[in-house]
Amino acid sequence: MEIGNRTILNEFILLGISADPQWQLILFVIFLVIYLLTLSGNMTLVFLIKIDARLHTPMYYLIGSLSFLDFWYTSVYTPKVLAICVSEDKRISLAGCGAQFFFSCLAAYTECYLLAAMSYDRHAAICNPLLYSGTMSASVCIGLVAGSYIGGFLNAIAHTANTFRLSFCGNNVIDHFVCDVLPLVKMSCTDTRVYVIILSSMVGFTVLSCLLAILISYFNILLAILRIRSASGRRKAFSTCASHLVSVMLFYGSLLFVYSRPSSSYSLERDKVAALFYTIINPFLNPLIYSIRNKDVKEAFRKAILSIGPQA
Repeated sequence: MEIGNRTILNEFILLGISADPQWQLILFVIFLVIYLLTLSGNMTLVFLIKIDARLHTPMYYLIGSLSFLDFWYTSVYTPKVLAICVSEDKRISLAGCGAQFFFSCLAAYTECYLLAAMSYDRHAAICNPLLYSGTMSASVCIGLVAGSYIGGFLNAIAHTANTFRLSFCGNNVIDHFVCDVLPLVKMSCTDTRVYVIILSSMVGFTVLSCLLAILISYFNILLAILRIRSASGRRKAFSTCASHLVSVMLFYGSLLFVYSRPSSSYSLERDKVAALFYTIINPFLNPLIYSIRNKDVKEAFRKAILSIGPQA
C-alpha cells in the first residue's frame, strides 16, 4: 500500500543470525539440538513433578509451571530461526510478525511475574517456615501462576497494539532473527515519541516492580539466613535459593542489557547475542539449573527410569 510516495510494508525479511551459508547450516544443527533438548528437558521436569509425590510441594509446582512456560516460550522463536537457516525464503508477513511479537511478549512478561512469584515462595519458606503450608496453599499457588499469565496476557495485548499501530515503510529487511521492538521502531515511518514513552513505561514498570519484589524477598531471606546458627542450616537454606537466583540473573540480565540502554548505544550484533539468551538459551538452561544439583529431582528421575526398565 502506498501513502504519498511511501510504500507501507505488509511483510518483512528476517536475515537471521548470519548471512554466511556455511554458518547457517552449522547454526541450524546447533539450534535444532538445543531446541530438542529444551523441549525434552522441560517436559521431563514437568513429568517428574507430576508423577513423584515428594515433588508435590509449592516450590516444585512453581518450577513445573516455569518449565511448562519455557516449553512453549522457545517454540515461539526457534522454528522460525531454523527455517531461516535452511530456507531461501526468509519472509514473514505483517500478521505473522504481529503473532510472533504477541506470543513472545506474553511469554516474557509471564516469566517476569512467575520469577517474582517464585521469590515470594522462597521468602515464605525461609522467613516463615512454620506458616509456610498455610501461606503457600494450593489456591495461592494456582492464583500466583494464573495471575502471572493474566498479567502477561494484558501486557502483551497492550504492547502489541501499541507497536502495530505504527506504520512501517522503506526497506523491509530486518537484520535480526525475530520481530523485535528495536528493529521495528527503526523501520517506522510514523512519529514514535509517544510510542517510546508508552513502551518505556510498560516495560519499566513491569520489570522494575518484579525486580523490586525479588530484591525485597531476597533481602529478607538473607537476614533470615544470617540468623541461622548452624553452618549446615545456612548452606541448606541458601541452596534452595541458588537455582532461582541464577534464573533471575540470566533472564533479567539479558532483558536489561537489550532494553535499558539508550538508543545511541544500540548495537545490532550485541543485541542479537543478548536476545539469544532470553529467547533460546535461557529456556534450555532452566531445567538444567533446577535439576543438576537437586537431589529430589535426580531421585525422582532415577525412580522413573527404574520403573520403566523392568517393563521394557
